[in-house]
Amino acid sequence: MGAPVDYASLAAAIRSLTEGEDDTVALMATVACELHHADDRFDWTGFYRVVAPDLLKIGPYQGGHGCLQIPFSRGVCGAAARTGEVQLVADVDAFPGHIACASSTRSEIVLPVWNKTGVLLGVLDIDSNQPNAFTQGDADALTGILADVFSG
Repeated sequence: MGAPVDYASLAAAIRSLTEGEDDTVALMATVACELHHADDRFDWTGFYRVVAPDLLKIGPYQGGHGCLQIPFSRGVCGAAARTGEVQLVADVDAFPGHIACASSTRSEIVLPVWNKTGVLLGVLDIDSNQPNAFTQGDADALTGILADVFSG
């Protein structure tokens, strides 16, 4: 495993790349790319967008194929969208109702993504093929990056 991600530098790079942009899909694509390549724990990095009441559909991502749609009632992504809370899952097999989009996923972090008026745009989903790959420190740093880009 490589060095831990330098979130301060990563946030600054994302800020410079996204400054002045207001297209949500363009922002999601840029954030997914930058995050995915910043840390070797990140096996799949992408967004699921709210497209209808209680329904997420795949958005920009990096990695293998993702699930095309996820209802708010299912899985880790659905739980983040439904509750509006970060989901930090050390072992996906222990998460009730986990949706196995990729059999290699061992742990996951999913964060809600809000716009500046407090509307849920979707969720950021990061999967790892390593167990217990994510910490509260990751959650805090990623929450800050998302707030800066999407609701700043």
